[in-house]
Amino acid sequence: MVTVKSLLTLATQNSWPLIQLDVNNAFLNGDLDEEVYMQLPQGYTPSAIHSANNTLVCKLHKSSYGLRQASRQWYSKFSSFLISQGFIQSKADYSLFYKGVGKNYVALLVYVDDIVLTGASISEINAIKESLSNTFKLKDLGKLQHFLGLEIARSAQGIFLSQRQYALKLLEDTDKLAAKPVQYPMEPACKTSNFEGLPLQDPASYRRLIGRLMYLTITRPDITYVAATHLLKYLKLNPGQGLFLSSNSSLKIRAFSVSDWAGCSDTRRSMTGFCVFIGDSMVSWKTKKQTIVSRSSTEAEYRALAVTTTEIVWLHHLLTNFRVYQHDPTAIFCDNESAIQLALNPTFDERTKHIEIDCHFIRDKILDKTVKLLPIRTTHQLADIFTKPLPRHKMIPIMSKMALHNIFQSSS
Repeated sequence: MVTVKSLLTLATQNSWPLIQLDVNNAFLNGDLDEEVYMQLPQGYTPSAIHSANNTLVCKLHKSSYGLRQASRQWYSKFSSFLISQGFIQSKADYSLFYKGVGKNYVALLVYVDDIVLTGASISEINAIKESLSNTFKLKDLGKLQHFLGLEIARSAQGIFLSQRQYALKLLEDTDKLAAKPVQYPMEPACKTSNFEGLPLQDPASYRRLIGRLMYLTITRPDITYVAATHLLKYLKLNPGQGLFLSSNSSLKIRAFSVSDWAGCSDTRRSMTGFCVFIGDSMVSWKTKKQTIVSRSSTEAEYRALAVTTTEIVWLHHLLTNFRVYQHDPTAIFCDNESAIQLALNPTFDERTKHIEIDCHFIRDKILDKTVKLLPIRTTHQLADIFTKPLPRHKMIPIMSKMALHNIFQSSS
């Protein structure tokens, strides 16, 4: 989804058209590399008479729905066709294909049978659509409005991403449409533990709820660190809230990194949180519990910086596929001075020898000028929203800086 948001950000900043295509019966296009047999379809009676000891089967010449190889064979044929047309497959994300430079640049993003086309030249886009139509049965859906459950609204100011219908359906399925809304996704003083409270009567329904809420975080970074049941009442407050990707900003990457030391009351592991912007548009964010216990807040922040740097290195690679290059080091804002000094100081002493070697690669990225670390006051740290519950007076300014809005809400 970071690739999707990055592509949309670049499209709106460059005023590129966004076209959506759909492949009809995509899996039936796949070619089989091996012999595959299937049972006779129900209701089919062969005209020939066979011995009762023989079992009739069908030999497949093409891929079919329900076949385990179907998705792989479809993707293989589609990607091979695109490569034959001069496209290059991204090594950062294999669902992204691109070709050309400058005014002839075109990017194609595919997810199963859903395709998004964008680029600098509408004539190139039309030529690709024609080539695809000659090989596959396509449905031209026109301007991009819905993709993978995302609702996309575009204006001269930028692109607004939301999952309003998804959120409303979630509230309906959990009987929370009539619930009294709350002002924040998690009580600021809330502390959770695996060893408190009563076991759930139906853990399967809770797991399904968590899965659905995780998908909602694609456009709602404000619900990344939350308590699930309380969150449903928060969603009732603004179901149409979403992410705004500005058309009037730079393409320079910047990031915010933070950790909550020993934030898990059960394991005493720390929480890592980060968010990454392209200009003023936030395209990537994450909350994750660290894998081991950190012995100090400095170590916890240092590990968070390493994770953030990994995301930035990958995003640099992805953006080169869009012909966007970062000539200056990417700024990572951190509110822990000791962690910054640890990353800048190559001296390996008694206090850091227990830290895994892979965490120290951030020093290499500082030396080769991929990233640079900048201090920031805790009150200005945007990534705090990913590691701890915040009171509303702290959460609202952060959400504003992340360009979270609700275009469905009346301004009166």
